[in-house]
Amino acid sequence: MIQLKEIGYAYKRNHQTIKDINLELHPGNIYGLLGKNGVGKSTLLKIICGLIEPQGTCLVDGYTPFDRKTDFLEKITLIPETPVLPDLQINELAKITKPFYATFDDRILEKCLNEFEVPVNNRLTKMSLGQQKKAIISLALACNTEILIMDEPTNGLDIPSKSIFRKLIAEIIDDNKLILISTHQVKDLENLISSVVILENEGVILATSINRIEDKLYFGDLDRMSDPILYKECSIRGEWGVSINKTETPTNVDLEMLFNAAVQNKELMKDIFKAE
Repeated sequence: MIQLKEIGYAYKRNHQTIKDINLELHPGNIYGLLGKNGVGKSTLLKIICGLIEPQGTCLVDGYTPFDRKTDFLEKITLIPETPVLPDLQINELAKITKPFYATFDDRILEKCLNEFEVPVNNRLTKMSLGQQKKAIISLALACNTEILIMDEPTNGLDIPSKSIFRKLIAEIIDDNKLILISTHQVKDLENLISSVVILENEGVILATSINRIEDKLYFGDLDRMSDPILYKECSIRGEWGVSINKTETPTNVDLEMLFNAAVQNKELMKDIFKAE
């Protein structure tokens, strides 16, 4: 479990990148972390992985990440948005990485590389951005750790590769694993994530499960909506949007519209999803 209490961080004096982050993330879930540019999503991921020391309390399975204990490091894998890659083949990098993770699974690596059609004989520095991303995702999944953190993992992937990414993530999740994915490509996460966290500089706007969102909010044709309408937009389908769900029938969550509704109605969304 990841526990964040009154988390804050400032890269410059008197300029808080994030503050007042209170959040609990639990195994068995795939979380989507959403937020505007500059709200501190990548900073929060670095805090959880122990790369920077925050104000407040961050515990990951009881460990303080910034202590960088070996037992903690074996539990967590990070895919940064722009990884710095060595001039090696992916199998050479895997051979170096494997001794650090008792859970490393060569079969997962082989399966992922085959599914993504990664050219294993090419050096990583000579690959395209998309091929690099697929190789690093494959390596991270092969580490098979309890916690997997990903920052914009689908940037650079083509449409078929995004489908394969979702398939591979869905296959590895179990009751003991926690996956946290930060992205602006919200459509890439639909039908994959089980919970959503929406972040702003002042804290967390929303942190709840997809099931609760389906129960509480209606997504669809404005003609069928009840007041108040939290967000609306025009499309080739007509006027669609988000409102409070006053029916007993859940609708599929549109993550992009959910995000827009949340940032435009912060206090109302907090009230709708307050703890029951």
